[in-house]
Amino acid sequence: MNEILNLDATDQLLLLKTKKISARELMIATLDRINSINPTVNAIIAQRDPDILIKEADSSLVGPLAGLPIAIKDLEETKDVVTTFGSPLFKHFKPTHDSTMVQKLKEAGAIIIGKTNVPEFGLGSNTYNPVYGKTLNPYNLSKSAGGSSGGAAVALATRMLTLADGSDMMGSLRNPAGWNNVYGFRPSFGLVPASKEKESFFTQLSTKGPMARSIRDLELLLSIQTAFDAKDPHSTGPYSKSNKNIGNLKIGWIADWGGAYKTDPKILELCEKALKEFEKLGHNVIKIDPPFSATALWKSWTTLRSWSILGTYRSLYEDASSKALLKPAVIWEVESALGRSAEDIFRASEIRSEWFRKTAESEVDIMALPSAQIFPFDSEIHWPKEILGTKMDTYHRWMEVVIPASLTGLPALSVPVGFGPENTPIGMQLFGHRRKDAIILALAKQYETKISFMSQKPNLQK
Repeated sequence: MNEILNLDATDQLLLLKTKKISARELMIATLDRINSINPTVNAIIAQRDPDILIKEADSSLVGPLAGLPIAIKDLEETKDVVTTFGSPLFKHFKPTHDSTMVQKLKEAGAIIIGKTNVPEFGLGSNTYNPVYGKTLNPYNLSKSAGGSSGGAAVALATRMLTLADGSDMMGSLRNPAGWNNVYGFRPSFGLVPASKEKESFFTQLSTKGPMARSIRDLELLLSIQTAFDAKDPHSTGPYSKSNKNIGNLKIGWIADWGGAYKTDPKILELCEKALKEFEKLGHNVIKIDPPFSATALWKSWTTLRSWSILGTYRSLYEDASSKALLKPAVIWEVESALGRSAEDIFRASEIRSEWFRKTAESEVDIMALPSAQIFPFDSEIHWPKEILGTKMDTYHRWMEVVIPASLTGLPALSVPVGFGPENTPIGMQLFGHRRKDAIILALAKQYETKISFMSQKPNLQK
């Protein structure tokens, strides 16, 4: 492998800026790496013509990402690039415009080389779909890569990309990051503007964010993703780093939420070992009792999530020809929502509001939870049916641990904490107060200097 690809994006961009390497060299090295590795893991899809990409690399590029190859998550509309959303209904769809975020990346000088694989419509934390097939975990090719940003996480872990965009409703930036030994950051809701959504006020569960192999790279991409958009009523960008010393923070470790979130004990052990590194850095780690009812959070989450999904996919559900091609998870969500009343929606939002107030009044600066309740599972199954003997009653119940941050739009970062059985990585969530994104990333930057996990690359014999 070309050693340029082992560098993070910040170092690659410095070499480009100082003309120690050319954008052509970086592009050719990237394409060679993709040709070598991607057939094994299936992370990068809808690849553009290599000759066109090299020609674009030879052109005059300007901006903070000038000359950097990047692939876009296949849930983002990308002009003239097949964008399937993982669905056979959109197998040949080529958008005539870029989403807001893709437009910003292009303006920053990035070169779009293709897309990264996703589950169908991004539902379920397991990256497979009937259009492109499944993405495999590069640390153990028999295991799931997670999702929905599974293709992005694998492309980073295998050095096919240095930066990747993702999106997160139910842990889609955090779960695959943890399972692929990279960083995934879900920003405060509103920091990254939405992309021309038809409805702008009701649905606030999902947001876009960055993935990378270093915190400085996360902040680099985040600064571009968060450009202020006056057309988005929630837009609060751009992101700016904190110039203040964050001091000694109080970190509340919630573990398995008092037993409510069935979690592999080895994961809890690795998280607690990582938290000792934060203590060495001078921060105060305390184990705290569950700050809210897990049952209430789940009820609120499933109600608001299905209601949000109904608004997007109802027309496909009501058309018999398109319904026949929908993933069971989509049908389950739509039918769940159709059975709910306006009062159900309002009560769910009341719970959400109460939980937000509870976090705002918290005595801790940061809360910590595992990024997933289990290690990567067998890629042959759709989703885990039980954890520690407890049956999972929905296709996504096994990822319940991510909803405390998602429900109220809190910033949440997955940091690597090590490896478990069968050489599979895992991560830990750090989430904090709304619009305190810079504090979380500054804390992670300190942690980053104390760990060696990131140097453990997948052994793909390439």
